[in-house]
Amino acid sequence: MNESPGTTGLVLNEPLLWEKGKRGRCGFSIPRRDVEPAPLDRELIRESLDFPDLSEVDVVRHYTRLSTWNFGVDTGMYPLGSCTMKYNPKSHEKLAGLNGFAGAHPFLPLGLQQGALKLMHDLECFLAEITGMDAVTLQPAAGAQGELAGMLLMHAYHRSQGSPRTKIIVPDTAHGTNPASAALCGYRPIPVKSNEKGILSAEAIADVMDENTAGIMVTNPNTLGLFEENIRQIAEMVHAKGGLVYGDGANMNAVMGVVRMGDIGIDILHLNLHKTFSTPHGGGGPGSGPVCVKKYLEPFLPVPRVIEANERYRLSEDFPQTIGKLHAFYGNFGVMIKAYAYILSLSAENLKKASRLAVLNANYIKETLREVLYLPYDRPCMHECVFSDRFQIKQKVTTLDMAKRLMDYGFHPPTIYFPLVVNGAIMIEPTETESKENIDQFIEAFKAVVRESEDAPELLREAPTKCKARRMDETAAARRPCLAG
Repeated sequence: MNESPGTTGLVLNEPLLWEKGKRGRCGFSIPRRDVEPAPLDRELIRESLDFPDLSEVDVVRHYTRLSTWNFGVDTGMYPLGSCTMKYNPKSHEKLAGLNGFAGAHPFLPLGLQQGALKLMHDLECFLAEITGMDAVTLQPAAGAQGELAGMLLMHAYHRSQGSPRTKIIVPDTAHGTNPASAALCGYRPIPVKSNEKGILSAEAIADVMDENTAGIMVTNPNTLGLFEENIRQIAEMVHAKGGLVYGDGANMNAVMGVVRMGDIGIDILHLNLHKTFSTPHGGGGPGSGPVCVKKYLEPFLPVPRVIEANERYRLSEDFPQTIGKLHAFYGNFGVMIKAYAYILSLSAENLKKASRLAVLNANYIKETLREVLYLPYDRPCMHECVFSDRFQIKQKVTTLDMAKRLMDYGFHPPTIYFPLVVNGAIMIEPTETESKENIDQFIEAFKAVVRESEDAPELLREAPTKCKARRMDETAAARRPCLAG
């Protein structure tokens, strides 16, 4: 490729603040005291704690330099498969920061909560309409807690029917947290393998579905980036045995506005607002993982719930069959505002267009890289495409080597070694927010890396060479981890 976004540049090293501080330096002047000084109670802090003395310029340069080490969606393309790292519009951040929202206290009188409660009520209605479901809770703090809520709802439903069950079917193309969420609720995950097309077969489900199985957890589109074409038939089989169908909606960005999950047999569906509805992703949160359900599961939703009557809104806990609370107060309200703004700013037609562009971008990458990377499932994909390092193994170049070398070209690596059903997996998801020019540059960088794997494989085994940190000794890290704080 002629030009790369990556460069060695001027990246400065930065010591710890404790190494940087010098006794007597001061970053600001404390106002004149109007009370007598008192000694600090040494029992309240560690005896060894010694805060560094720093000037203002020390502090400013420290954090500014550290910020230059970061990489995020505001820096460049983030092609992590299964993560949907789309760009977050800054206008949404401004709306979430409005004083009436950001300064609202959860203990405000009901009369002063009306705007926030209406927003939550309307967001629930939007999500129900988009997914084809009947009721929604915004309470779960992220996707994994949404999964847990879904399993608690399933457990509460079967208990109300007088038939508690012990097993959950979990396909090998489900997200990795699915079996953990099921196990946390006391269920035994029953693994099922996908077929040669990379999707579930109805026959495989028929072999394991029985009256002791609470239901199935289906990620659709699945982690191979493929749509589960047999989902209607599978849902009918599960329902015939009294089970429920849980839909992992983490990949809804491929079908938002196109597929109504409630119409294809899904009973419970969680969403990741930080993925599909463009709220900030990563950095430890906060997140939001709403759960959508069909009408017969509504009584079990967590409390409190937003109730509307005569254009007045309130929070109610008067639901005897509820699974209880999942979150302090109601949920991560600031994240909800951004998702609400995203839906309103795009409108129904453009939500559908966003999904179509995400699918188009992924298929463009699949078709342009298939000549240089092995494609285990040669069929149209949805929002992401999965390759492997099979073509490079003869040069003793691995998926990890190629991912590290991509960093030298200025690109964040894609997801690697997931899903587990593909050996040496390379999972790429461009999202709809990347332009063709950005995607073409990524493709050319990957092709250059593949050429290097043939001509100079030693370059890849030593990569990255231009980054702030060189390649880590991952074997030593796994065998002798440094656990010191």
